[in-house]
Amino acid sequence: MAAVAHARVKAICVYCGSSIGRDPAYAARAAQLGERIARERLALVYGGGDVGLMGVVADAVLAADGEVIGVIPEQLVGWEVAHRGLTRLEIVATMHERKARMFDLSDAFVALPGGFGTLDEMFEMLTWRQLGLGDKPCAFLDVDGYYVPLMAMLDRMLAEGFLREEHRSGLWHGEDIDALIDWIRRERPSAPRDPKLRKDQR
Repeated sequence: MAAVAHARVKAICVYCGSSIGRDPAYAARAAQLGERIARERLALVYGGGDVGLMGVVADAVLAADGEVIGVIPEQLVGWEVAHRGLTRLEIVATMHERKARMFDLSDAFVALPGGFGTLDEMFEMLTWRQLGLGDKPCAFLDVDGYYVPLMAMLDRMLAEGFLREEHRSGLWHGEDIDALIDWIRRERPSAPRDPKLRKDQR
C-alpha cells in the first residue's frame, strides 16, 4: 500500500504569501520545504510569482535542481512579478482558471503562511475534497504557531456542527516537514457525503 501511495504523488502545490512576512522564520521554512520537495524528486506547483514566500520556495526548488511549474493569471503577471526562471510558467486568463489548473497539475496541497489568497485557495481545495470533487491531501505547514488560531476556529466549527469529524481529522497541521511528507504519501480521502442520506444520517 505504501508503494502505491508513493507512486501517485508526483507534484505538490504550495500556497503561500506574495509577501515575505515580518518573521525571518517564514522564509526559512519556505526554503526548507522547497529544498525538500526537490530532494524528494517531486515537482513544485505554485502561483508563479517571484516575490515573497512564493519566490523563496520556488528559488529553493530550482537551486536544488528541482522542477517548478508556475500558474499565474494575466492580471497578476505584473503585480506579483512573474518568475521568469521557472521550468514552466503557464499564464491563464482568470483566478478560477488558475485554481483549476493547479488542481489538475498537483497531487497534494500545502499552505505556508500567507493572507487572503492563501486561505482562499486552500479552503477551496478543502471544499472540493469535502464534496468529493477532489481527493487530494491538504495540509497546513506551520511556522511558530501561525496557523494555531485558524485550527482553533476549525475546532469551533466542528463543535458547533458546521464541520464533520472526518473532514476535520483529514486535514494535516504541523511544523515538521518530515511528518508532512510522510503523511502526504500515506493519506487517503474520506468518502464524500451521500446526498441521498437523511439529515439525521449525515
